[in-house]
Amino acid sequence: MQLKWTDSLHIAEELLERYPNVDAKLIRFTDLHSWVCGLDSFDDDPEKSNEKILEAIQMHWIEEQEE
Repeated sequence: MQLKWTDSLHIAEELLERYPNVDAKLIRFTDLHSWVCGLDSFDDDPEKSNEKILEAIQMHWIEEQEE
């Protein structure tokens, strides 16, 4: 599955799997953007992200960590 910026939940799940020891509450958006773009399954224009999208990914990641 090729991920796009709109796939915030799936992106968060992959980030949690890849970075299990990272506290998602403490992530800087610049790092988050870089990590998303570095995912093997990510296939979207890096310039299409914005604060709202990164915030959605971060919120899903936090929720997944708390489960």
